[in-house]
Amino acid sequence: MEFLVIALIKIVIVLLVILTTVANLVYMERRISAFIQNRIGPNRVGPWGLLQAPADVLKLFLKEDIVPAKANRLIHTLAPIISITVAMSTFAVVPFGNTITLFGHTIKLLIADVNIGILYILALTSMGVYGITLSGWASNNKYSLLGGLRSSAQLISYELSMGLSVVGVIMIAGSLQLDRIVELQSGFAWNAFLTPIGFVTFLVASFAETNRLPFDLPEAEPELVGGYHTEYSGMKFGTFFLAEYANMITSSAVITTLFLGGWQFPYLETFGLPDLLVSVTQVLTFVVKVGALLVFYMWVRWTIPRFRYDQLMNLGWKVMLPLALLNVVVTGAWLLIIGR
Repeated sequence: MEFLVIALIKIVIVLLVILTTVANLVYMERRISAFIQNRIGPNRVGPWGLLQAPADVLKLFLKEDIVPAKANRLIHTLAPIISITVAMSTFAVVPFGNTITLFGHTIKLLIADVNIGILYILALTSMGVYGITLSGWASNNKYSLLGGLRSSAQLISYELSMGLSVVGVIMIAGSLQLDRIVELQSGFAWNAFLTPIGFVTFLVASFAETNRLPFDLPEAEPELVGGYHTEYSGMKFGTFFLAEYANMITSSAVITTLFLGGWQFPYLETFGLPDLLVSVTQVLTFVVKVGALLVFYMWVRWTIPRFRYDQLMNLGWKVMLPLALLNVVVTGAWLLIIGR
């Protein structure tokens, strides 16, 4: 019973943090885009425009939910639920700290401690495309269907590169368990330095997986109106929007865990800090790393133009896949040389 209560508390805290962060990310993205484009940004609703995001959420709640007459209503409603469920569930195996001792209980700072964490993440990210594809099909709209089909093709192209780029990390760690992978990156022994090719390919594949520019072909406005969510309004559209930002948070957390040392603060154990302060510092270290990656996501979106679809496919199959395979070969040869 105690285990269930602790797990439930961790789930509630993580969900609240993610949902709160999404609202702040919308504001931050508007500020960053305004800075890059030499604009002012949000400045009307609340001081410094801070209430713009809550105002947008309220607007989405009050807008009418319109469903096309010939759409499949059940699938049309189910699709955004699939997207948000997958986006939220992926975070369950990501360790955001080591352990913390409260009221005599030592608590591991992750929701689900499973020994196949990487496989769980890859499996769920593969499921996420169903929400987008089904939304395009159920809308009974040609533009929406094309957006859904693009998303499927994009996922197949980049999922291969993403999975292969993680193989190098698994070879170095000798484990699929995420907290074990983090522990082996103590100091500056980050996998981003040990397998730089894998890090770059995983990072680029993450942009494609989250449908962010320059890989947002499934919703390309000049070509497909709005792509897979053309026929969505109100909170159904808001759910897709929420899922996109939740996917950004989750992918940033996974990149941090696999390649940037996770919650490891280099040589923190040498400072002689109290255990509670060490645990808090580790969580803050994880948050800072994830935050830096989120800013990078936004910076790229407002800097690099969208690819053409043939460029997207060429990059996935002719560049990313060979690089990911090369990473496996190089990592294996390096481990063989050093005798591991």
